[in-house]
Amino acid sequence: MGIPVDEAALLALFFEAFFYGIFLTLYLVTLFILLKKTGIQRQLLLPVASLLLCIATAHLIVDFVRALEAFIFKVDTSADIYYSNLASPLLVASTALSNIQTILADGVVVWRCYVLNNRSPFISIPGCIVLLVNVATGYYVSWSLAHSQSILMSNGVYECIVIFDTLTLLLCVASTFLNAWRIYRTRRFMPEGLGAFLPVFVVIIESGALYATNIFMLLITFFIQSNALYIMLDIVAPIVGITFCLIILQVHFNVGGNSPN
Repeated sequence: MGIPVDEAALLALFFEAFFYGIFLTLYLVTLFILLKKTGIQRQLLLPVASLLLCIATAHLIVDFVRALEAFIFKVDTSADIYYSNLASPLLVASTALSNIQTILADGVVVWRCYVLNNRSPFISIPGCIVLLVNVATGYYVSWSLAHSQSILMSNGVYECIVIFDTLTLLLCVASTFLNAWRIYRTRRFMPEGLGAFLPVFVVIIESGALYATNIFMLLITFFIQSNALYIMLDIVAPIVGITFCLIILQVHFNVGGNSPN
C-alpha cells in the first residue's frame, strides 16, 4: 500500500530539516576554511556556498509554510487535495528553488571536473550543453506549473522533468567517473600501493554517490508514481549543499592530489 500524500509531505519536511541541519553544519566549517583562503577559492566558492544555503533556507521555509497551510490554515480543504494541487503558488516556488539549486550544483560539478581534467574543452563543452538544456527544461517546468489552473500535470511537463533529472544524474555519474579516472591515472605509479586508490573512493563517495543516489531515487519514485517523490524532491536542496561543501573540504585537504586555484 502506497504512502498517503499528506504523510509523505510531513516526512519530506522532516527529512529536509534533518539534511538542512547537516548542510548548515558543513557550511559553517566550509565558511571557516574559505575565510582563510585568497583568490578564486574565496571569491567564487564562498558566494556560491552562501547562495546554496540561502536557497536551501528559502526552500525549507516555503515547505514549512505549505505544511502550515495544509494542516492548520486550510481547514476547508484536506491535506491530500492541497498537496495534490500542482498549480499552488508555493509549490511553484518550491519547484523553482529546487531547479535553481540543482542547476547550480550541476555547474559546480562541471567546473570541478573541468579543473581536475586540465581544463579540457572536451569536458567543458558537453557539460555546458547539458547545463543549458537543464536551464531550459527547468524553466519550462516552473512556467508550466505557474500557468496551470488544475491539479493535473501540463503537456510536456512530465517529459521535461524526466529529461532534467536524467541529465543531472548522467552529469553527476560521468563527472564522478572522470574525476576518479583522472586521480587513478596520476596515482597508479606512486609507491603507496593500495593507498593510492583511496582518493578514488573518497571522490566517488563524497562528491558523487550521495547526490547521484538522491537523483536516482527521485527518478524511480517519479516513474512508479509513488508519493515518496515528495521526500526525494524536498531533500534535493540540502543534499546539493552538502555535496558542494564536501567537494570544498576535499579540495582543502588535498584529497585527490590536485587542488584548483
